Amino acid sequence: MILSLPVPTTSPLAYPSHLTSPSHPSLPLAAQTQQATLRSALKAYAHAPAAQQSRHFTAIVSALDNYIPYLVALSSGLDGKTVNGEEVDVVLKQEVECEWNSVLAATSAVAWPRKGGRGKKGRVKLKGVDAEVVMVLTTLATLHRLLAREQLREIFTSGNAFPEPDARTNAIAGAMRALLTANGIHMYLTRSCASLSPTGAGGERIEMHPPELSSGAQNGLAELSMAEATLLAVLKDDPYPAVVMQTRDQNDKEWMVKAPEIPKVRAHLFARLCIAAGEHAGRAEALLSSSHLGGDTMKVDEDIVDYSRNLRRTARAKAGRFFGIDKELGGETGMAIAWLRGAKRELEFGTAGSQDGKGWAKKWGKVKKGFEEKREDRKIEKGGEWGTDAGRIEEGRVVEMLEKKWVKMNDRINIQSIPPFESLLASMPSGREIHSSPTYVALELETDVLERLRAPPDAEDARALAKDDDSSEDEGQVDGLPGAFPSGVASGSAANEYY
Repeated sequence: MILSLPVPTTSPLAYPSHLTSPSHPSLPLAAQTQQATLRSALKAYAHAPAAQQSRHFTAIVSALDNYIPYLVALSSGLDGKTVNGEEVDVVLKQEVECEWNSVLAATSAVAWPRKGGRGKKGRVKLKGVDAEVVMVLTTLATLHRLLAREQLREIFTSGNAFPEPDARTNAIAGAMRALLTANGIHMYLTRSCASLSPTGAGGERIEMHPPELSSGAQNGLAELSMAEATLLAVLKDDPYPAVVMQTRDQNDKEWMVKAPEIPKVRAHLFARLCIAAGEHAGRAEALLSSSHLGGDTMKVDEDIVDYSRNLRRTARAKAGRFFGIDKELGGETGMAIAWLRGAKRELEFGTAGSQDGKGWAKKWGKVKKGFEEKREDRKIEKGGEWGTDAGRIEEGRVVEMLEKKWVKMNDRINIQSIPPFESLLASMPSGREIHSSPTYVALELETDVLERLRAPPDAEDARALAKDDDSSEDEGQVDGLPGAFPSGVASGSAANEYY
């Protein structure tokens, strides 16, 4: 239940042709060298088989961390700011132009005929060093999201043995830290994008820009990452999804010895946390909608908006489930069952006793739901795309398991009346926060590095770098599904195409 965005690619950027630094003559060339290293790491990722792409995450993050200080130095020099207490003078010779794939924009907004194939996301030409900073930091946040998904891969892969409790806790905690890091970066970009000018250096107006340059879109991604991190904080101490996975694990033999132990949980607290996660997801859905981004911004991919909507449903359904658990622990089984049916309504699954779940509509809903679950299971078993529903199907399984158990108990022992769930959903309390947004501080060049950059640039290095930039251009771009692992590479090889 973590949004997965494809890793973008970029074009060569010759800083010495656009910028000069009287105080630090080697700075533009050094920045170009780091940009070329990042571009090579992104190319290696894009051309790698889907099963091996995760091995490149660390290299890309390292290249980004090395490139960002030089990029910040150029931006600070143009704005007349100091770098690590030292003045850096940067003069603009001509407008810096960079090209990036927009991972947020709808395919129809940036799809151009390219050698890599029709219907692929083409690169968007951007103007200014600040635009390059935004795209680079957005890529860094995307990599932290993918690293968080890698932490959770072993937990949700049913082909492996059921993970030990300590390993499960450590994986969830690592994913939570990565999401909070991404949240801090997006909040930093929210403030940075608010000051971006809609015109270039020559005064010409930029008609359309990608959503990455919009403060609304960056704020939406920050809200989305906070919602996911909050749900992971609940998942860390929530035993019910693990019990459902254990009962469906073919390699598990513990059921022969004893039934799964379900410890008591702080149900009411978890419900409040889930409500807060749903509020964050709802704000993300609103912010990522095209109506909130302005007329000069490309439309955000509808699949990303749908993922935010599904995450909001899942969070509110979890809240309803925990309220039901709280009531069941207090002996109010009828009220607990009502909360579970309200959770199913939040998930938009059919509920027993509802008017929209009768006849052929009810039968077709069950068949359709069964197909969705089997398709998701096959994705997980093959290690491919999973989580595109933001955990909606998995939460539905937990709710159905508890409803079946409690209805059977209520029919045989308690015999309590089950009230309607509509009034319960309407009376949900406000959410409670557990995380605060961390402050992201962009890395700056060290004093010794700034001292070395005062030397004149090496002409031999400049010629070698120019020759490398003129070499073959990478044409690939991964078109991943939101909330899923990237599944293919749009390269010239037909072996990497997904049908």
